[in-house]
Amino acid sequence: MTAPTVQQLVLRASDYPFPGARIVMGEGARAESAIAFYDGFALASAYEPIFDISTRGLPQSLTASVESAERFGDELGFQALTLTASGAPFDPFAQLDDDPRLVALDRLSRALHAFNFFGAQRPGLLFLRVHERLLKSVKYDHGKHFSSVLIEFGLNPARVVIELPSAAVAHRTFLGYLVKSYQKYGFKVAGNLANAGQIMAVSDMARLDFIKMDAGAALRDSVVKPLVGYAHRLRIPLIFSNVADEAQFDALQQFDVNFVQGPAFEIHEEGRWG
Repeated sequence: MTAPTVQQLVLRASDYPFPGARIVMGEGARAESAIAFYDGFALASAYEPIFDISTRGLPQSLTASVESAERFGDELGFQALTLTASGAPFDPFAQLDDDPRLVALDRLSRALHAFNFFGAQRPGLLFLRVHERLLKSVKYDHGKHFSSVLIEFGLNPARVVIELPSAAVAHRTFLGYLVKSYQKYGFKVAGNLANAGQIMAVSDMARLDFIKMDAGAALRDSVVKPLVGYAHRLRIPLIFSNVADEAQFDALQQFDVNFVQGPAFEIHEEGRWG
């Protein structure tokens, strides 16, 4: 079955009052993607690639550009980023201070990113961040609403990774509930670590699909090797995020690191963001 295009998804959204009144096709440089309007803000999607460097040079690693596949490997997926329509980073928590509006904006931006990701036939997984305040605003059945939206539009929740903040990972019981709830509704779940010690909170109670750790912090604290070893024992893929430059990338390659993402790879993906 052919996946719907961005235009088809936006047209379908017009049948629903909330997204239909706020998600439209862009213009100019964004004419092929959707944008969203909320509370006076015009929002757009960008996608940061997550590379599996263990696949570098393999013939099948061609979902990335040929140059990037040779150097960085295949794309595991993409981290969605919210921008203003002019291309500047957008932080809703610096703009809105009440939880109901933040929940509405979060739901709108996740739908926007899903439309632009699936509609553009991007490969791999879509990683979507969730803020701690939004997790606490929804009392139960985390993931139910978004899963129903995706299914209604013919999109697959199994290709979406809900990325939990480190504050949620720190609370083992809450983490266990969140992971089970999101997975129940078809999603994969990633957890961000604030420090290496937080990996101890990951257990059978909270069987994460991915673990993420800031590359700079891990290198600074000399914990890359033990993190990789512990994640391997857990059999959970470990992604080193926010890789800032070539020096950090080279340092990570001294260890058995598989997955990386961050600004160091932006210049190699010019033209693929947006």
